[in-house]
Amino acid sequence: MRKTILLALSALAASAQLAMAAEPETGVISYNAGYFAAVGPTTALDMVMRLPGFTFDKGTVVRGLEGSGGNVLVDGAVPVAKNDTLDEILRRIPAASVARIDVIRGGAPGIDMQGRTVVANLVRKQTAGFQGAVSLSSHYLDDHRVLNSVRTEWQWRWNGKLVELSTVLGKGPDDQLGDGQRIRVTPAGNVLIRSNVDADAGGLRKWLIGAYETPAFGGRLRLNGAFMPNPYSAEIMDRLETPPGREYEYDTMDKSQAELGARWSRSFGPTSLELIAFQQWNDNDTKARFTSATIDRDFRLDKKVTESVGRANLRRKLSDQWTVEGFVEGAKNTLDSQTRFIQNGVNVRVPAANVRVEEQRAQVAAAAIWRPNPTLSAEFGVRQERSTVTSSGDVVLEKTLSFTKPRVTVTWSPDPKDQVRLRVEREVSQLNFDDFVSSSQLVNTGSLLAGNPDLSPQQAWVAEAAVERRFWKTGAAVLTLRHYELKDVIDRAPVFNRAGVAVADAPGNIGEGTKDELVVSLSTPLEKLGIARAQLKTQATWRKSEVTDPATGLGREISILHPLDWELHFTQDLPAWKSNWGIDLFSAYRERAFRLTEIETKKSETMFGVFIEAKPRPDLIVRTEFQNLGARDVNRIREVWAGPRATSAQLYTDSRNLQFGRALFIRVRKIF
Repeated sequence: MRKTILLALSALAASAQLAMAAEPETGVISYNAGYFAAVGPTTALDMVMRLPGFTFDKGTVVRGLEGSGGNVLVDGAVPVAKNDTLDEILRRIPAASVARIDVIRGGAPGIDMQGRTVVANLVRKQTAGFQGAVSLSSHYLDDHRVLNSVRTEWQWRWNGKLVELSTVLGKGPDDQLGDGQRIRVTPAGNVLIRSNVDADAGGLRKWLIGAYETPAFGGRLRLNGAFMPNPYSAEIMDRLETPPGREYEYDTMDKSQAELGARWSRSFGPTSLELIAFQQWNDNDTKARFTSATIDRDFRLDKKVTESVGRANLRRKLSDQWTVEGFVEGAKNTLDSQTRFIQNGVNVRVPAANVRVEEQRAQVAAAAIWRPNPTLSAEFGVRQERSTVTSSGDVVLEKTLSFTKPRVTVTWSPDPKDQVRLRVEREVSQLNFDDFVSSSQLVNTGSLLAGNPDLSPQQAWVAEAAVERRFWKTGAAVLTLRHYELKDVIDRAPVFNRAGVAVADAPGNIGEGTKDELVVSLSTPLEKLGIARAQLKTQATWRKSEVTDPATGLGREISILHPLDWELHFTQDLPAWKSNWGIDLFSAYRERAFRLTEIETKKSETMFGVFIEAKPRPDLIVRTEFQNLGARDVNRIREVWAGPRATSAQLYTDSRNLQFGRALFIRVRKIF
């Protein structure tokens, strides 16, 4: 690890020396509304997805606000929302209200990069007026289901004030389930189970979302809120041929989310202040029932999570070359969970079944940004976090965690077409509250997947290098390399009883490890290849990881980490037809989970679809999508042992290969 960090720091220093001799250029590329005019975008999300050399990231689910936002800012700020995700926020912003989008590479004055090296800043027009839209959509599935939805979006702006309101009511499918075959065989090849599977699942959105902005106390205040019930159900029927019979599973998840956010910001000359408050409530009631000729399992989990966060950001420009900034953030998080598992009428004890967890977190950070000339920027920062976690109920504990997280980044633009970005940082993951409670997979596998509140966050030293090349006016290619030296890796680990016998597995810290990533992204116009008004965007990520398996003592990859992901998007504008069309491809993937008595592997084939979007009138958009044209398979493979994998014989391999099927999606959108 020290060698990796020293090499990265040497590269940082060399880049800084080279940059001092480069000609002044800026790291901000602006795309005004005219750039997107030929595309005829409907929403801000349509515009963001067309940005050359930019890959959209809607953010991650973490507690607290630091690092939770995605890589798109709205008017220079990260939206104060979590359940209301960034893609949904951008989908509600009309394209007509966007003045421009700035792609910021390496940083820009007055912009909080949120620890990222590249972000997009969406700047809205301040023109007074009213805009609205109503969208009606239908999903026609291969299994003859028809899922309808209606969405409304309204926006009023006047006298520097803004009101936004959105509603969503409609059903959506789960493309991980479908019809197919299942087979279970012994290591010797003997068939234990052969069946036909009929499975389908979906959810219902009943969302109400609103926001209000106004001048206040010499600055600007934005309030936002969301109420988002999202019930889900899944039904799986196994019609067994060998042996004759059936297995049946029915799962429901009554999920309800609500949140409130507030941001007040004001500038005092060269100093800017931002105060943020956020509150969310999540209630998830999960029920799963599995029945067969010999087994009756009933699993129930009632989980309630709340979060309260306060944050203050302060930034001051000291000179044309130096800017300093910092923040302080405090959060309180609670989890209440009650779990019940009954098998054949007998109540089965589940580790960490009923617990209450409280976490109090505080984080303070300071950073200095140095821009000696327009070709070079460097950031030197440090964050200090401290948290106290207490648990009561089935697991009684209290522990205090403290971590220091330094960060150094350098961005160098030797000419208008090229840029080099380097980063060295210590990252500390957050504990996932879902790891604290038992999993509903217990009902269909019989394998005990317990919860564990006694976890330490995963830590990593990260060295990153990215090279970007702009070409053909709107083309861009980016190559990124990352190396992680991991500590306290969180993965599945055995749970031992008082006699020292492994009886289950749960999330646990399994020691040190490594992870490497190679990311290649390409955005290119196709005029030079003879295809007018067309664009191709693609990205591929290769991952390699290694940890020591606590069940066997042997090296393996990290659970659930995809070795390869890629996607490709072709779009072409047809002005004469007042339309555009495109092709979307998403890679096959493979993910593997290593547990005490089994290895579960999920494999998915490549998925592709075609869309056509027509605008017969400026205020009417009709979009047709032919989805999953290859009828992608999703294969779930369970290799099961009689006991711990290191000391037991393998019993069987169970494979369930399901096809979601093709689908037709039609949406009609009326703009007011």
